[in-house]
Formats: sequence, C-alpha cells, structure tokens
Amino acid sequence: MIEPESYCRELEAYLCRKNEGHLIRISGPAFEQVSGWAREGIPIKVACEGIDHYFERYYRKGPRRRPVRIEFCDADVRDTFDAWRRAVGVQRTDDTPVRPRSSLASHIERVIARLTALRASSQAARPFHDLLDRIARELDGLQPNAKSARGEAREALLTHLATLDRTLLTSVTEVVDETLRTVAVASAKEQLAPFRDRMAPEAYHRACTAAMEHHLRDHFGLPTITFD
Repeated sequence: MIEPESYCRELEAYLCRKNEGHLIRISGPAFEQVSGWAREGIPIKVACEGIDHYFERYYRKGPRRRPVRIEFCDADVRDTFDAWRRAVGVQRTDDTPVRPRSSLASHIERVIARLTALRASSQAARPFHDLLDRIARELDGLQPNAKSARGEAREALLTHLATLDRTLLTSVTEVVDETLRTVAVASAKEQLAPFRDRMAPEAYHRACTAAMEHHLRDHFGLPTITFD
C-alpha cells in the first residue's frame, strides 16, 4: 500500500491541476481524511476519478468562484470506489460505509446522456459509435418501465442492462491496440496490489480482468450500464 504521505501529495498535485494551478495543501483534518482513503485501499486513479465527478457537477453550476478543497470530494471518491469495488469483485470490509444509490430510472437517464455525449464528441470512440447509438436507443426504450418495475420485471430489466454493459465492454476490448491493452493490464495490477494477499488466485484473476476493463472504460469515458 502506498504511504499516506505520498498518497496525499499525489492527490494534492492532481487537485492543483484541476484547480488550474491553485494549490491547497492537504493538511490537518483533510490529511486525516485522505489518509483514510489510502488505508482503505482506494486506488489513486479511482480517487482522481471521484474528484473528476465532483468537478463535473461544479462546472455545471456555472462559473467557478473559488478553488475546490479535497474535503468536498469525499462522497464522490467513496461512491466511485464503491462502483470500482463492485466492478472488480473486491469485497467490502465491515467498516466501509454502505452508500445510498440513485434510482434505476435516474441511472438509465444518466447513462443515455453519457452515451449520447460520447458519440457526439469523442473521436477515440469512433470505431464503436454505432454500438453506442444502438445501446442508447435500447435504454431509451427501457426507461419508461424503470420507475415502476418490480419483482421479475425489475430483475429482467437489470439483466438486460448487464448484458448491454458486457456487449459494450467486449466490443471495446476487441478494438483497442496492444499498447493501450498493456497499459490497462499494468494499471489493473497496480490498483489491486493492496488487496491481492486476501484474494484467492481465481478471484484475483477475475478482478484483474475487471480492473483492466475499468481502465478501458475510463480511457474512453464509457458509463457503467449495469445497476446493482
């Protein structure tokens, strides 16, 4: 596990870049908070992704008025870690708080928005633009039933979302070049290093594959379609 001091300094530098060069030291209570992320095993890349999510909301509110402090990003970092943990199969520890999730209908709405924006703006995603469009249209058809779906109907809807997510990731994995694939594998091993000792070999292998896919998802800006 990376030392808390180094972990805090890396995130301090990242936040400085996000704040357009304005440096706010991670010290005192903020240092204790961020050190807690390190002790829980939250990968730096995942923490940065959580910080990005906070900034996305901040920018949507209009012109920025003051630099963002790391403390403001705690909920987004933990939400992002929860999503990463579920994706790669890392078990939650007893002292890790369970965070509330949004509704299924809201989730589908956000995914459609992300897919639509990605198709319109990303040249890197061009090889699978048609797939993004098809999935967005399928989700648009599913959304009216998302609010009221219960029991077997809801389970069927969740299964459909998982299938679409797997289709998207499989298609992306097939078109990436070897350089990007190598970087993704190295990133996966680095992120899982704090958890490897307590994982069985098969579980670790599955987690590496999932973490590699998570890296590709992040690289292309792909949303997580699965909802669990």
